[in-house]
Amino acid sequence: MIIACLFFSLMAGVIRYVSDSGMHIFQVVFLRNVAGILFFLPWFFQAGLGVLKTKRIGAFGLRSLFGFASMLSWFYAVSVLPLADAVALNFTAPIFGTILAIVVLHEVVGIRRGAAMIVGFIGAMIILRPGLTEMSVGSYSAIFSAVTMACSMTMVKLLSRSENTAAMVALNQILIIPMSLIPAIFVWETPTMAQLVAILIIGLLATIGHLCFTKAYTLADASIVMPFDFFRLIFSALIGFIFFMQEPDLFTYIGAAIIFASSIYIAIREARVSNARNNAKEKEILAQIKAETRSGPTK
Repeated sequence: MIIACLFFSLMAGVIRYVSDSGMHIFQVVFLRNVAGILFFLPWFFQAGLGVLKTKRIGAFGLRSLFGFASMLSWFYAVSVLPLADAVALNFTAPIFGTILAIVVLHEVVGIRRGAAMIVGFIGAMIILRPGLTEMSVGSYSAIFSAVTMACSMTMVKLLSRSENTAAMVALNQILIIPMSLIPAIFVWETPTMAQLVAILIIGLLATIGHLCFTKAYTLADASIVMPFDFFRLIFSALIGFIFFMQEPDLFTYIGAAIIFASSIYIAIREARVSNARNNAKEKEILAQIKAETRSGPTK
């Protein structure tokens, strides 16, 4: 998870570099997805294109639409905000995810998780300080990215019940390419060699980061892995300071700590509720088996 955080933070730094070099964000998003597919080609050759077959193309399309909106708004936020500020606001994604779980997945959220959500929003307000400082488009973009990311992850939860994980990632990028191509056409400029190399690096960092991120969640529970996600803020702050002379203020760190603490609590509560639900199902199945064993064969 720490390695994933490092690669995601480096990716954000390279995105900032490409944006500062003059490439429009629409074009950056398109080329990033093309580069991502290039790194999936070995997997395609090994597994075959048949793994992409699905009967839920509509759900995949909706997930990709949310993913495209999240990526576009995130790339823009990274290009105009200090990296640490963008990451801090991005920590609100689990909070929005909990709201969507209530509305879409019909999950029951108790008082404690509800209170954690409110605390998380207070942390976001500490960073934004509406009324005291002017809200920038970049701040709105970072929050919108968190909302659409939560929407995308909700769709992933629905799709993961029947679809292959690697296929979900690959098909998502394939569907985003035509979505991102349309706006990129209107701002297209021939990339320089340095920009192309940077785009390839973004694709490589994103691919490795996502693989490490997914592997972390397969090796341990979310409640154990998620606290290490805070390293994203540390790495992003260091990269912003060293390469872009960015110095986030104290309110950013205080707000980020509050948001992150509430997100961790939400993850821990979700894990406990999920484990309790699974244990209850196992006990119910065992009780049925015992009842059938005691009754014996019917005459």
